[in-house]
Amino acid sequence: MTKTLFITGASSGIGEATARHAAEAGWNVGLMARSKDKLNKLVDELGDKALALPGDATDLSAQEDAVARLVDHFGGLDAAFANAGKGLDKPGTEAGDPEEWRSMIDVNIMGLLYTARVALPHLKKTKGHLVLTGSAAGRRHIKGSIYGATKWFVHGYAGNMAEEMREWGGRCTVIAPGMVDTAFFSEGKPDKLQAEDVAKAVVYALEQPERATINEIFLMPTH
Repeated sequence: MTKTLFITGASSGIGEATARHAAEAGWNVGLMARSKDKLNKLVDELGDKALALPGDATDLSAQEDAVARLVDHFGGLDAAFANAGKGLDKPGTEAGDPEEWRSMIDVNIMGLLYTARVALPHLKKTKGHLVLTGSAAGRRHIKGSIYGATKWFVHGYAGNMAEEMREWGGRCTVIAPGMVDTAFFSEGKPDKLQAEDVAKAVVYALEQPERATINEIFLMPTH
């Protein structure tokens, strides 16, 4: 039976690449992002395996509706990838913009928690898998980085959820990439990781046998 994956931040970067790679691996994919046009273009490319679920990951009701539509369309949910995230234009505590902090925390922390909250009741039925986008910035201290601190939260939460989900046969994995050449950066980083590198790590974790849990994948650019 074909399995189904829900992805936030699915219209570009790591989310888009994961949608492609998962579909190629035989998964159905539910794609959530704010850009309806980009999602529809991706669905046109992927075909019947994909469902566009336009909406804002920082809106709990929007995520609830998206997952309900996905489950109704494909018949269940086997995995959820809480991938939506953002950084800061003005780094630092003294020089930073508190409103920008709030916007980032809403996506990187609250949006991720919403994905877990809405997915878990369905994942319990399938002994499913929760995947979270962490970061190398959540594994080491970077001077003054508030963005990095949100990723420390993700790593801590992932470990906690792995302990909880184990009780009912579920699995939780945090994917922790270093610098990735995506629109996250204002300038291209062609010598760094590519989005498809991270996507392959996500699908690798998802396709392990039930007896094996990969708690974390930490991948870095070679150069």
